Amino acid sequence: MIERYSTKDMNAVWSNRRKLQVWKEVETLVVEAWVEVGVAPADAAVAARNAPEVDEAAWLEREAVTHHDVAAFVDLLAESVGEGGEWIHFGLTSSDVLDTANGVLLKESGTLLLAAVSDLYDTVRSRAFEFRDTAMVGRTHGIWAEPTSFGLKLANWAFELQRDHERLADAVAGVSFGAISGAVGTYAHTPPPIEAYVCSHLGLGVEPASTQVIPRDRHAHYLSVIAGIGASIERFATEIRHLQRSEVGEAREAFRSGQKGSSSMPHKRNPIGSENLTGVARVLRGYASAGLENVALWHERDISHSSVERIVIPDATTLLHYALKRANRLIGNLVVDTDRMAENLASTHGLVYSQAVLLALIDSGMTRDAAYQVVQRNAMKTWDEGGTLSDHLTADPDVVLDADTLAACFTNERFLKNADIVFERLEAATI
Repeated sequence: MIERYSTKDMNAVWSNRRKLQVWKEVETLVVEAWVEVGVAPADAAVAARNAPEVDEAAWLEREAVTHHDVAAFVDLLAESVGEGGEWIHFGLTSSDVLDTANGVLLKESGTLLLAAVSDLYDTVRSRAFEFRDTAMVGRTHGIWAEPTSFGLKLANWAFELQRDHERLADAVAGVSFGAISGAVGTYAHTPPPIEAYVCSHLGLGVEPASTQVIPRDRHAHYLSVIAGIGASIERFATEIRHLQRSEVGEAREAFRSGQKGSSSMPHKRNPIGSENLTGVARVLRGYASAGLENVALWHERDISHSSVERIVIPDATTLLHYALKRANRLIGNLVVDTDRMAENLASTHGLVYSQAVLLALIDSGMTRDAAYQVVQRNAMKTWDEGGTLSDHLTADPDVVLDADTLAACFTNERFLKNADIVFERLEAATI
């Protein structure tokens, strides 16, 4: 991933240095397992454990000769072990090392992502309670609908992040597997106790049936969940973009001192963070598509998935980590204009309260269709001629409601009186 959209912590997970460390740990644990089952001498495990980390530059130089990254690594590690080096990679095939090590790295990347989702959830949840009583216009199809609250909007986002966290935890568990089963997964040269020892020490599950490689439906699911979280962030970002539109002006991204919104128009304050996150989500969906393409490999394996995964897995996890952190800052610093929300509610001239009047007329004894026609007629008059819906209804002889009943229809409290149940649920929610 390019530096602009990277994070230090996730870069460390996918660095060559970390990869070589994990490869060495896998190889060392295999030697220790051979000692455990009474095949290799104990000194071999000690020598492997004490061998220095493989130097990245030397590894790349050797790979230029072998054209095989694992083979180059094994050569260098065996050399550094010295006596006992013959037990390095004993009975293994490359995918035993690659896929088991990837299980470790996928778990580490997933742990970082889970923490970032949790942090974003905490921020959104906190702001939901902050604005639980802040009434605003609810919109459907981009058109005024009924009153809601900004807190309810944020609570909806919080619950989505809770679900994202649950799905991600499941996906991380699903890729935290290793396999030491040999060339076609038959354990012909590495008995199952070797695999069990290695995976146990690495904190991985044992792949119940591998075909030299761990089935890629696991990785496809992980990438799909990552794309789904990106879609959640995109939904939040899209809403912020709409609310920041000049004609709406109900919320906006923080604008720092010295920041410029345009190279040519000094007045501009653009929702650049939200727009950035919208674009990021598009890229994440592409990675998910590539992951699904990797599921179908030839026979027991081919390496068509390898080149894809070298790009999409590090990039997808890194890009989502960046997006989660940026979204957290954006929402945490979001400027909410409660006065503008009240002004926009007033500017609807009462149209957003129409359903309350409809139900009151039905309750008074009118048929639903008759009541609908009365309210719609006066609503269209409000749209076309101005004035307020309340005034037009008061002047309509077909409206049989007394003044107090009619007035009660035009209050935000009428629409938000049962909304506390959402915040009770959010109060009890945990991740």
